[in-house]
Amino acid sequence: MTTAIATEKERYVEAFERLAASRAEHEPGKITELRRSAIARFEDLGFPTTRLEEWRFTNVAPIAKAAFDLSPSANGVKAGELADFRYDGTCELVLINGRFSPELSNLEGLPDGVVVSGLEAAWSSHPEKIEPHLGFATFGEHSFVALNTALHRDGAFLFIPRGVVVEQPINIIHLGRTDGKPFACFPRLLIVAEESSQSTVVEQYGSIGDGNYFTCPVTEVVVGANATVDHYKLQRESISAFHVATFQLLQHRDSNFSSHSISWGGGLVRNDVNAVLDGEGAEATLNGLYMVEGTQLVDNHMRVEHAQPNCDSHELFKGILEDRSRAVFNGRIYVHRGAQKTDAKQTNRNLLLSKNAVANSNPQLEIFADDVKCTHGSTVGQLDELGIFYLRSRGIGEEAARSLLTYAFAADIVERIKVPSVRQDLEEFLFRRLPKGDVVRQAV
Repeated sequence: MTTAIATEKERYVEAFERLAASRAEHEPGKITELRRSAIARFEDLGFPTTRLEEWRFTNVAPIAKAAFDLSPSANGVKAGELADFRYDGTCELVLINGRFSPELSNLEGLPDGVVVSGLEAAWSSHPEKIEPHLGFATFGEHSFVALNTALHRDGAFLFIPRGVVVEQPINIIHLGRTDGKPFACFPRLLIVAEESSQSTVVEQYGSIGDGNYFTCPVTEVVVGANATVDHYKLQRESISAFHVATFQLLQHRDSNFSSHSISWGGGLVRNDVNAVLDGEGAEATLNGLYMVEGTQLVDNHMRVEHAQPNCDSHELFKGILEDRSRAVFNGRIYVHRGAQKTDAKQTNRNLLLSKNAVANSNPQLEIFADDVKCTHGSTVGQLDELGIFYLRSRGIGEEAARSLLTYAFAADIVERIKVPSVRQDLEEFLFRRLPKGDVVRQAV
């Protein structure tokens, strides 16, 4: 082992020892044991390199070599700085630099029995609801999951009791603020939706200012039998930020989970999404839209496991790339033996607005059952010149025509968002982002 690699690891191991010592007296034994197993596994794995197949297009050396502050404060944020992240009709749980901020949160109006809390506080008040579920996002081969498991200080806990319908969306706002010093934070989110419950969750990641920092979240979602969860992730951090996230989903019988992941911030972004459909009749919809420019990189790795028969999964990820930006999509549908009557679809489409933009797409199927319907495909291309010609023949300028077609490409995902205020926010972003956005607004 070289000295450089040893130093990179040691920085995080030392941070773990300080954290463990500070929490030795009041942290539950299960989480302490889990943390120690995770940091030991990180010591074995180290940071992934491009020599690994799963990381060959994404170089995380800038993260590994950076001297981040691993215990940032969560002070100094004012309520007015949250305006761009608030949505009408939602309750709000706010995290600053990975830590729950009760004074900035608004958790009123929730039905009886629903728990929306900081994770650290929930360990004291609701340990019996957390212990059966926290930690099913395994870290055996995942360095960043191991780091989060070892070093998370706080996060969010959502618990929806059996049969409860939560009408108002729950808006989880995670903001990063550097105060001039680069930092790393490891928020942990656990969402448990019990049998026959219904809920909507918005998971946001944003920045205050333009400082350099690293966010490494792990989100675990358990969807009980016949439960419905509608989920949205909005990643719009500073262009100087790093974002490496893992989303772990477990579904039970006849459950329905849908997620729309929208990403347009961050200099280096990696999303690992792992879904296990472990109950007959479960249905999962996993859609995404990423928009990158400059030298941004976004990497989406998807794995959907059909472990039981009669389950459906649908994936549609679309990307818009400008300048010298890069995108990676690696998707795998894995159908277990005995998972008959599986219906799975996976599609990735990339729109290149520059000759220097690069998209790498690799959809995959692994099927060990014989009575299934599984399809996958990907496209990488530029705007349709015939479409541009048609619009220009109708009196629309070339730049406006290109913007209109680009909007239509993205709107296919945005229009599927069921929360009106979130959908409107994204539409407004598209109008601002595109040249001749005012023309597009009038046309649609």
